[in-house]
Amino acid sequence: MNISLQTEDKLNGIITAVVEPEDYQEGVKKQIKEFKKTANIPGFRKGMVPEGLIRKKYGVGILAEEVNKVMQTKLYDYIKENKVNMLGEPLPTEENNNVELIDGNSFTFTFEIAIAPEFKVELSKKDKLEFYNVTVDDKIVDNQVEMYRQRGGNYEKVDSYEDNDMIKGSIEELDDKGNVIEDGVKAEGVVMLPKYFKNEDQKKLFANAKTNEVIKFNPSVAYDNSEAELASFMKIDKEEVANHKGEFQITVNEITRYVPGPLNQALFDQVFPGGDVKTADEFKGKIKAQIEEQFAKDADYKFLTDLKKYLIDKIGDVKFPDEKLKKIMRANAKSDEEVEEHYDKNVEMLKWHLIKEQLVEQTGVKVDDQDVIEMAKEVTRMQFAQYGMINIPDQYLDDSVKEMLKKRETVDNLIDRCIEMKLAAAVKELVSLKNKKITSEEFNKLPFN
Repeated sequence: MNISLQTEDKLNGIITAVVEPEDYQEGVKKQIKEFKKTANIPGFRKGMVPEGLIRKKYGVGILAEEVNKVMQTKLYDYIKENKVNMLGEPLPTEENNNVELIDGNSFTFTFEIAIAPEFKVELSKKDKLEFYNVTVDDKIVDNQVEMYRQRGGNYEKVDSYEDNDMIKGSIEELDDKGNVIEDGVKAEGVVMLPKYFKNEDQKKLFANAKTNEVIKFNPSVAYDNSEAELASFMKIDKEEVANHKGEFQITVNEITRYVPGPLNQALFDQVFPGGDVKTADEFKGKIKAQIEEQFAKDADYKFLTDLKKYLIDKIGDVKFPDEKLKKIMRANAKSDEEVEEHYDKNVEMLKWHLIKEQLVEQTGVKVDDQDVIEMAKEVTRMQFAQYGMINIPDQYLDDSVKEMLKKRETVDNLIDRCIEMKLAAAVKELVSLKNKKITSEEFNKLPFN
């Protein structure tokens, strides 16, 4: 097969591929033989259909499939071997629609391509970038400890109300003089959390409330006239809520408090199986180390996002083959408007991709299968950590990773994350870091785009 590239300019090109008979005929013969084994044509036993009849009925389709397969393989081999720095995919020209497929002929196909602009990425100790060293204070550790204790806690009945307690009782509607309305709204087993009242004055009425105490309050004011909440509270239909805007009284039958679990060996072993943690200080130390490790990864990611902006600004304006790129994008877009709307952002992503390619080559960063597996495990751990699951059984972790690696798009994303992680470490050695200590609270307020 003869393939050639003609560049219109530095950014646009036409690839011409000439498919010769020797490129496809052997493959066509093989496909016809395979088709003959399974062809089901009336009047002929399976496997006994004459080859001439198969060629007559299905020959053009088989030829088209084989020509396309050969052409695609050779086309991408040419692009790879000749290091054509192409953006997107080759775009077939309209002339390809006029190619008549006749067995024994040569076929010429042409493709438009967008060529990546040439620019040089250079980094040295003269380049100064900030790197954030996040300090983890006792407060964030204590919050995490409290979260673990909350999961192991339980509800207990108490005699006196404190903020966040739950009150259960019976309510009765009152008239303007504070007397119970005989045929007014009454309900048993009403549950409420005064902490979540919308009105502060109504909240204060329940401060230090005791069991068996009767407290007067206004539900409509407390719940800011929310029909749904009031209907649920009064156990009536929403349409009736408007008729009951006055005061009520509640007889407190029960006060329930959620008490966090104890900071004991059972909790230590639950969070860190193995029995290595024996004291509260060791428990907090382990948690602090975990948080610091996560912030270190976040700091690397922040460094990479800052590096992206820094290098894009440093390189300055780069000319892309805009019209050709838009034409390629339209092939996969819903509309021209969609292409225009997202074009600038897509070009910035392309620019960063080209920058990363150069940095990867300069630093020698490589990613292997084990890196991808470990990254998949890390992503899985982070997903489960959102639900408080720290220690995932190895078998479950391995099964989750296997499922992730079945999807090509997921694997590509994992590879990209591996590259970026290694790239952050490598680039830190090339540039001068302006280390900056920062609290976790300050760090979480930083922009990450």
